[in-house]
Amino acid sequence: MEKVITRELAVALRQAGLVWLPQSGDRFLLDLPDEVELEVEAEIFTVSEMTIEARRTPLGTDLAFNGTTEWALDSVELADAVWLPREDQLRDLLRGTFRRLVRLEDSFLVEIEISGEVLRFEHPDPSEAYGRALLALVSRSR
Repeated sequence: MEKVITRELAVALRQAGLVWLPQSGDRFLLDLPDEVELEVEAEIFTVSEMTIEARRTPLGTDLAFNGTTEWALDSVELADAVWLPREDQLRDLLRGTFRRLVRLEDSFLVEIEISGEVLRFEHPDPSEAYGRALLALVSRSR
């Protein structure tokens, strides 16, 4: 399985204003209120029409757990989920700011350009480097 960005980076992206419109194949973690006592917050879930379906409601989007018997959770609000975008999704979200990805000796370098300023983000995992670049972009556009 492809590596995912850290929970901390995913939460930072959400807090910076990254909007998630769940699609089949998207991965996410739960970020439930403290009063909800479930031991699934570390588990990575995947949106799939068969098991976890994104359902549009008048109040927003819910993630419905279809046929899940391991634990008692029918659905969660989108606000209680933390999206873990894939490397290709992160790159796509950088849009026209993305300049290049370079493989260094022991890490990856993502380079973006925002308003003429070149920014570089280095990490051993390319997804994390892309995520850090996206965080800079989203944070500046608020």
